[in-house]
Amino acid sequence: HLIQSGGVRGVRLSHPHPSLDFPSSQHLVNCHLFPREFSIVTTLKVSLVAPKKNEYIFSVVEEKEEEDARIGKRKGETQGGTDGDWYSEKDGVRGGRDDESDEERDGETDGGGERLMDGEKRKGSRDGENSNSQGRLLIGLRFSRDGLHFLFRGRSGGVMARWVFRGIQLADDRWHTLVLAFSGHYATLTVDCNTHLELRVHSKSLPSDLSVQGSRFHIGSRGRRNGLFSGLIRQLVLVPGSDATPRVCPSSNPGLAELSVPAVLLDQPQKETRSDLTLPSYESEVRVSVGLEKSCSSSVRGQLWFNPVRKALYLCDGTLWVPMLQESQRLDYVLEQQVLSTSSETYDIEVFSVQGLGLMAAMAHRSPSLGSAVYLWRDGGFHLYQKISTHGALSWRHFTMGKKIFLVVSNSRESTGNEETVEKDELSVIYRWNKKTQRFVYYQALQTHCARDWEAFRIQGHTYLAVANHRQGNTNHTIDSMVYKWDRGTQLFEPHQALRTSGAYDWEAFTVGPYHFLAVANAFDGQTTHVDSVIYVWVDGSFRLFQTIKTFCATDWEMFQIGSRVFLVVANGHQLHGNGPGRYAINSTIYELDMSSQLFLRFQDIVTYSAVDWEFFTVGEESYLVVANSFDGESHSLNSIIYRWQGYEGFVPIHRLPTIGCSDWEFFTSGEESYLIYSSATAPLSKVFRLKTH
Repeated sequence: HLIQSGGVRGVRLSHPHPSLDFPSSQHLVNCHLFPREFSIVTTLKVSLVAPKKNEYIFSVVEEKEEEDARIGKRKGETQGGTDGDWYSEKDGVRGGRDDESDEERDGETDGGGERLMDGEKRKGSRDGENSNSQGRLLIGLRFSRDGLHFLFRGRSGGVMARWVFRGIQLADDRWHTLVLAFSGHYATLTVDCNTHLELRVHSKSLPSDLSVQGSRFHIGSRGRRNGLFSGLIRQLVLVPGSDATPRVCPSSNPGLAELSVPAVLLDQPQKETRSDLTLPSYESEVRVSVGLEKSCSSSVRGQLWFNPVRKALYLCDGTLWVPMLQESQRLDYVLEQQVLSTSSETYDIEVFSVQGLGLMAAMAHRSPSLGSAVYLWRDGGFHLYQKISTHGALSWRHFTMGKKIFLVVSNSRESTGNEETVEKDELSVIYRWNKKTQRFVYYQALQTHCARDWEAFRIQGHTYLAVANHRQGNTNHTIDSMVYKWDRGTQLFEPHQALRTSGAYDWEAFTVGPYHFLAVANAFDGQTTHVDSVIYVWVDGSFRLFQTIKTFCATDWEMFQIGSRVFLVVANGHQLHGNGPGRYAINSTIYELDMSSQLFLRFQDIVTYSAVDWEFFTVGEESYLVVANSFDGESHSLNSIIYRWQGYEGFVPIHRLPTIGCSDWEFFTSGEESYLIYSSATAPLSKVFRLKTH
């Protein structure tokens, strides 16, 4: 019978019901041994227990045919005893086959772990039923006034053992959730995520060879009326191989903590008695469920879920769980995840995602003969997915327009003395993702000049591409870099605006409030690396000068925000003027946008070694920067460094990662794990690091 008590549904039995017993093989698939380590989670409500009465929460009982076969096999091996009794010569104990009379007490232990050697001989069935109609008890969980009893058949089907948890009061007409965890000589009982009892039993441990072949599970009974559970049961879960306590505790409603409640017992929303009745939001009932896995659907919309492992609280929006409160993660240390051998040196990595496939990485390989490649992330590493013909590729950029997915590559060619030929052949290419072939295919070629970088961005519903033209020929570095705009009529990118640059190395597009900015990293003007890099702002359909910043061979801009504060960090490569010596250990600088002066002002200097890239990322609520140090004047093998934001102190170094000619860093996540990958411009390899958090 389905009974609702205290607004919660449970099952009450008037007799052993056929729907609540089933063969053990139905759940213990492909194995006839009961697990030696397991947990039992049950939620129940009991009003009253009669003195000297035991009530079964569940039992595993050998079916009569199996027992008959076993007894037949033992004839001649046993002597003495009457009908309904059995005798073990080995143990010298006689007991009744009716387990209702304490199930052959030899070897019983109480909650203190003491062995009870009362040696009583047990008689047959006390409940008036024919004991021959029932098989013997293998496992049982029952309770009485003196405590909770767990019974199990000894090694090789021997005598019964009983473990007793005393001193708990269940018959108080309240809902209680019990978690029992068993392992070898140990057992623990947690009641309502609070009361915790631990039992260490020296005499009888759970056997590893307890066969339940040919047995049946009985819920709320041991298969007959005597010992029938008189209370309400809401959930009963067997969890093999683990302590299930962390999966249900802590709980905002510990007496009704849930692990797996049958759908028919789940609480149904109350019907409104009046069509115009609307409760204020603060009077609406909000339930909090606890566990590791929980599905979000329209039926539980507005409900809360607490994950005890992540220590996070989520709200169901009808489709997805939205984080409300979450314990902050923090980077602890870094592990090497993968060493990826590449066809040649790599200047740039672009990590992105394609729906249906997952994470991918486009790598700009130096070799014109071997081209570049796209890699697919699977089984914790990147694997070659597609080769693409490129010519001295320097960078990739991924972007989307609606459902269309694109990749654009920066191609460059070494000077051969015939500048006209180089000019003609130096084309950068846009590739589009083909859903049928699941490959990137050629889409459009654009004239570029030793292109170092592409940047994609959207302004007022239009898509733009900016290319950083580094030089024209070998000597001309002060040239135009181009901004292209997507033409919806031709379905191609068309020139929109030319911007004068000096050895342009990188573009960074970003927005602050309603304003759109584009920053260029200028590296060299043909004479010196001490040149201005420029920040542009979008005004009336084009970019206009906003601010110039003195840089030294600027190779990268990275914009990031921490709270409401806006920062730009530049990677300075080296100081060089004319034929003088170059300096590689120089400051790279973080600038912060000052709202009163409407300028980016110097915030922090960090010593770097021919830095070529910055990557900003967050782990939990912590903010980090990692720099690509590539050369110190003597060697390409040196540390790249991870810095952590510490407020007033700015960014401080926390991890030094050995790298070889590091040219680019990319941060990405997969599942709940966070990763960094770097490319090498001097060796045919890239490395993936996994970020361990605490």
